[in-house]
Amino acid sequence: MSERDAATSSATAPMRSGGQILVDALRRQGVDRVYCVPGESYLPVLDALHDVPEIALVSARHEGAAANMAEADGKLTGRPGICMVTRGPGATHASIGVHTAFQDSTPMVLFIGQVASRERDREGFQEVDFRAMFAPLAKWVAEIDDPARIPEYVARAFRVALSGRAGPVVLSLPEDVLSAVLPAPLQPAAAVAAGTGVRASDLQVLGEMLACAQRPWLVVGGSGWTPDARQGLLEFARTHELPIAASFRRQDLIDNRDPNYCGHLGLGVDPSLAERLQSADLIVAVGSRLGENTTGGYTLLTPPVPRQTLVHVHPDPNELGRVYQPRLAIACTVADFVAAIAAAAVAAKTAVGMELGTSNRGAWLRGARDAYVRFSTPASPAPLTPAASGRVPSVQPDLVDMSTVVGYLSEHLPQDAILCNGAGNYTVWVHRFFRYKRLRTELAPVSGAMGYGVPAAIAAKLRFPARTVVAIAGDGCFMMYPQELATAVQHHANVVILIVNNGMYGTIRMHQERRYPGRVVATNLTNPDMVALAHSFGAYAERVETTAGFAAAFDRAVASNRPALLDLRVDAAQITPTFRLPGR
Repeated sequence: MSERDAATSSATAPMRSGGQILVDALRRQGVDRVYCVPGESYLPVLDALHDVPEIALVSARHEGAAANMAEADGKLTGRPGICMVTRGPGATHASIGVHTAFQDSTPMVLFIGQVASRERDREGFQEVDFRAMFAPLAKWVAEIDDPARIPEYVARAFRVALSGRAGPVVLSLPEDVLSAVLPAPLQPAAAVAAGTGVRASDLQVLGEMLACAQRPWLVVGGSGWTPDARQGLLEFARTHELPIAASFRRQDLIDNRDPNYCGHLGLGVDPSLAERLQSADLIVAVGSRLGENTTGGYTLLTPPVPRQTLVHVHPDPNELGRVYQPRLAIACTVADFVAAIAAAAVAAKTAVGMELGTSNRGAWLRGARDAYVRFSTPASPAPLTPAASGRVPSVQPDLVDMSTVVGYLSEHLPQDAILCNGAGNYTVWVHRFFRYKRLRTELAPVSGAMGYGVPAAIAAKLRFPARTVVAIAGDGCFMMYPQELATAVQHHANVVILIVNNGMYGTIRMHQERRYPGRVVATNLTNPDMVALAHSFGAYAERVETTAGFAAAFDRAVASNRPALLDLRVDAAQITPTFRLPGR
């Protein structure tokens, strides 16, 4: 386009405010939902959204919750979850969601209202240097100082959030940039950067390793999975008789009922699984960063060079070799890797010397699977139905036994139900006894952030209103964002929240008793009446005091057709399925 044509085009373009240009850019990227807490620093954006009903605007009660909702939405859709907050306190509150998105490799874009450009560097009202603040928490942080460049920055933000290892991007928006009025600029679409391909020589080396291995493992994790990639990797595992372990809080990547699925690496890991992984002679890690929780504090695989032969497949080349030095490193997405091994398998049928190895490891696989089934089956799997009579055995029979409750949910929830949790030792019951069936049915923070479960559940229910969504939270975890019950009621997000109520920060109490026996401090909790609290928001609620009473209460909660809360009274001494407080 010539300068004259560009000038003519600019003169005839409709006049738009910076806020309207931003909303136009979001529409161009396919955004259909924004989570926010409103603020005066970005009022032009909120005003522009008033005229765009195709973008749903969900106003949360706390910026941390709004950011967690956006992160959960990114997990569920594979597209960047969008959050908007105001400067200063709004941004600092929202930082927890950005950190979770970074550690969980979730695409997300956080937009922050900022002081006017002319007021910068004066420590104006709520001013923060967001480029410095978010630099270690996000993949990219920028401040837009020219309203005409808003579409350019938004397109780049989406590209960065989705390319390679997915993650969060933060864009700062000065007030005067959003208020400026100018001819509407061009709106580019985001193009995701292409990943590195899989070399034929890498596949040949992988095949040789598989052919020689006697005790291999396949470890799956990370983000960016698709149904096709999931199925293709499962077929690869079946062909080579590979037991599969899910990395920390990635249990939904493989159907837990499949004969090749053999457990979860993370909190409360099965000791026999840990032993098997340590004794493996080959580990093929696909998508996983092999972080601290997945590796048992870097003991199941010891850096920098693990005892096991390691093949590491990850979309970010910077991750390969950062902690562990693999024998074979392949920088590509999970989908590209699965497509490559599938193509190699087809070629192996017609080309001599191209096959990816053969195996006879049935006993190794069956032993791992049998161990998983034993470990993940509640010790007292008595039938739990609304008509059940008598008590289901537990440590204290008059209280709720979480192993039986989670086992019941695993058996009775629809296969596409979404289970959400935050952080705390109550999650050990979930990780151990719930068997995930479908992809993207587990919303849990790899970052270990408390309070995540309830906001994530609200986002999941808004994204998939016809599906059952359950949030499990400890009493301490729930009280991080109890006010989001108001958001659930306002937006008709009919989630079911199960509070594991033991009157303490259980995880910290466990470590406290181990390191400083009998010196309890700061871990006791005085809680509100959870049922009355939920009723005050307009939610359904009841207290459940026995295991036998759970199923009927859960059915009533689901049938209430509104957000619901069940306050489960559990044995405070039973911190995890295997750890009990001394002397209680």
